[in-house]
Amino acid sequence: MNTEWFECKVRYDKTMENGQIKKVTEAYLVDALSFTEAEKRFLEEIEPFMSGEFTVTDIKRARIAELVESIDSQDDRWFKTKVAFISLDEKTGVEKRTTQTILVQAAELREAVKNLDEWMKGTLGDYVIVSVAETPLIDVYRYKAPAQQKA
Repeated sequence: MNTEWFECKVRYDKTMENGQIKKVTEAYLVDALSFTEAEKRFLEEIEPFMSGEFTVTDIKRARIAELVESIDSQDDRWFKTKVAFISLDEKTGVEKRTTQTILVQAAELREAVKNLDEWMKGTLGDYVIVSVAETPLIDVYRYKAPAQQKA
């Protein structure tokens, strides 16, 4: 089953390190089937961490083909990479490029490229990394199946 990703933004009063309270907007990525489910799941995930009032300010579909997660706890940022897969049209002999957006977790830009290259090792086709940019995403919430209740 294909995963649909939704970028959800929340606005709330955050207590800064110096003790000041500041209104901030943070972005998160949620795995869901619809906008309604994305909002519901997003609220379930963030409510335990929110004190006071907060508002979901935006939910939009994120065009992400793959997610490359890291097991390293230092990798706390998300990088949006555009990758062009190169194929050759056998009839015309023309090179064709198909681009996909892949989200990569890493601590910094060079490591994001390294993590992407490591993840791409198993692919048979040629590819070119077109762009890499850090995203404002705070966290990614994957779908978790609800625990089965016994009767």
